[in-house]
Amino acid sequence: MTSKPLLTFQKMRRANTAATTDFVVAQISELIARGDLKPGDRLPPERDLATRIGISRPSLRAGLRSLIAMGILRARQGSGTYIAEGPPALDSEPLRMLAALHGFTYANMFEARRVIEQSVASMAAERATPEQLTTLAEELAEMYASLGDPQQYLIHDIRFHRAIGAASGNPILATLVEMVSGVMYERRRTTIGRAHDFTESLEKHREIYRAIRARRPEKARLAMQEHLTLAERAYDTEVERYGAESSNRGTNEKKRN
Repeated sequence: MTSKPLLTFQKMRRANTAATTDFVVAQISELIARGDLKPGDRLPPERDLATRIGISRPSLRAGLRSLIAMGILRARQGSGTYIAEGPPALDSEPLRMLAALHGFTYANMFEARRVIEQSVASMAAERATPEQLTTLAEELAEMYASLGDPQQYLIHDIRFHRAIGAASGNPILATLVEMVSGVMYERRRTTIGRAHDFTESLEKHREIYRAIRARRPEKARLAMQEHLTLAERAYDTEVERYGAESSNRGTNEKKRN
């Protein structure tokens, strides 16, 4: 993971902020397309890069933020900015906005998860590397350790599913799992505190892991199908409890007033 000090950048002459952002995106994209920048490579320091492109550091940062949102770059605190390795970690915000704009329901989201994640689990059973199996086992252990903490349990649940996406060996499917799971996390973290027992959920995750580890694609697909059906029911129950509690709080506040 080394920087590329000899990269050749074109200098920008004069443009507005939007144009400079597009210029930075185009410059980095061209270097990647030519093979001059590869996954894991570090970009030159910000001051140097801004000088070589001929733009201000704030304008450079705007362009880099766009590339980070696209999943092309990843910033590491105190280390620098790198070309992303592995599946792109795309921002889920556009998907959340589309859901609000077009009225996506969470039934739609779970249906999409079934279509994507059942196939992904099957592929992971065929393609997972030893290192990826270790990651799955570690997340499963963390889920067990977090049974008494719903928020932590949810975090490791999401990571488990993302690890399966990576183990599928298909970066496009892994990216879709990342995006959809990001939306699900943002919504479910407000309701998961109403869940009282994760034992059945944990057991379903174990079944998925065991099928993947045993290299049994069809069993992995069926285990994922059963898990997502259970997860949808659990989510519906949490929403009902959350709505009932919110309604009760409103009634009590009116009585006090």
